[in-house]
Amino acid sequence: MTTAQAATGRTVTTNIPARLDRLPWSRWHWTIVIGLGTVWILDGLEVTVVGNIASRLSEPDSGLPITSGEVTGIAAALYVAGACVGALFWGRLTDIWGRKKLFMVTLAVYLAATALTAVSFDTWWFLLFRFLTGFGIGGEYAAINSAIDELIPAHYRGRVDLMINGSFWLGAVGGSLLSILALNTDIFAANVGWRLTFALGAVLALVILLVRRHVPESPRWLMIHGRDGEAERIVSSIERRVAEEKGEELPPAEGEITIHQRRSVTFLEIARTVFSDYRKRATLGFALFIGQAFLYNAITFGFGAILTTFFDVPSGNTGYYFAVIAVGNFFGPLLLGKLFDTVGRRVMISSTYLLSGLLLFATAWLFDRGSLSAGTLTACWCAVLFFASAGASSAYLTVSEVFPMETRAMSIAFFYALGTAAGGISGPLLFADLTGTGKVGDTVLAFQIGAALMCVAGVVAALLAVNAERRSLEDIAKPLTAAATKARSKSKSKSGSQSATRGDQQDSRATRTV
Repeated sequence: MTTAQAATGRTVTTNIPARLDRLPWSRWHWTIVIGLGTVWILDGLEVTVVGNIASRLSEPDSGLPITSGEVTGIAAALYVAGACVGALFWGRLTDIWGRKKLFMVTLAVYLAATALTAVSFDTWWFLLFRFLTGFGIGGEYAAINSAIDELIPAHYRGRVDLMINGSFWLGAVGGSLLSILALNTDIFAANVGWRLTFALGAVLALVILLVRRHVPESPRWLMIHGRDGEAERIVSSIERRVAEEKGEELPPAEGEITIHQRRSVTFLEIARTVFSDYRKRATLGFALFIGQAFLYNAITFGFGAILTTFFDVPSGNTGYYFAVIAVGNFFGPLLLGKLFDTVGRRVMISSTYLLSGLLLFATAWLFDRGSLSAGTLTACWCAVLFFASAGASSAYLTVSEVFPMETRAMSIAFFYALGTAAGGISGPLLFADLTGTGKVGDTVLAFQIGAALMCVAGVVAALLAVNAERRSLEDIAKPLTAAATKARSKSKSKSGSQSATRGDQQDSRATRTV
């Protein structure tokens, strides 16, 4: 099976997307999941460890002159700010230079920054490398989600994407348990244990970096950027491996697309595409990211403080409670993920956001009445975050599949950065301030704000979510370089009033260029 090419200058007709989408699940796909998806485990490890060791870092014998508020507030906000800046910076380069080059570079940045965090000797050093650690992780979000969606077959894309993004919580479980060990002064000195947690993150990143070398560049990206010969070799190699594993010939690929190859897309084209042609999808992306970012960043960085402040849980034991919550979070995407490919995106995205928001309102009410203990609060959070985790993961899935190929990494970066800046920077600062007062009413207010934003996002999803399940990426959003797209742009002056809704009209029908 070869790529059908009718090259006239830089115009190419290809069936590479169809060949990738018709592949059955195989060991090769598991290689992609392991090589790319495991980075979220590192992110979960980072965020959870910092939240759980905040009280230890603020103790006089920690070796670091920093307060608990600076750890859960300023350091947390700087980590998220670094992730936002990194997403935008690396996201643009991912669309220009390719997925593979950037997911290697960004992981190396994370590795170096977290290793240097382990040797912090002063507050400014710790804060600086928390920012740079986030800077590397932010780039990972754009590069990894782009590569995964472009390599995974359409029938499995939803569940795989949710499972990978949900693996953040495996890292959270590890971070919780690791913090228990690290904070045990019978095993490690108070100024050593917390450093080892960051050092372990660097070691894990090095292992992932070695595995990731075997993940190929996205053939879809190569095809559009004038490297169709390399794309053909990669896809043919994948087909041979899968066919040998299955012991039978692969089914024929149906459908071709004609594109005008080009090296890059300008910021103006990206902005016009996202905010004019796809403005409904842009609204959806903002709502999903702001809702989940505020909820998750606020609660993740503040949960330990709630346990110690309101329930007198020793600082060395908060990891046990967080480990339980993290398990619930992981099982959400794991158990619900398949439904996003079968029941559909619109129903599942809206219901997971709405259910988590309503359950959070109920938790706030019980907390305000004084009806909860540390154990029952943890149980409530497990229920809330079981649904919220699947919803939050679907936010990344949504923005990575509903915009054109040439803007994919930048779109992920843009929505992640703005949504996280709104909820992820203000969230930890506000939440640390509210829980720091020791007043029940202030913490209840923080819960209610997070619940309200999740419910609003759920309503927006019910109205605007795209029916993207089991559809090719090129069907969901036609590439800007597709021949028909370019032809239409020539007559834009005659049909300007229609261009603003053209992208959103694709939500209800397939529009592959043949």
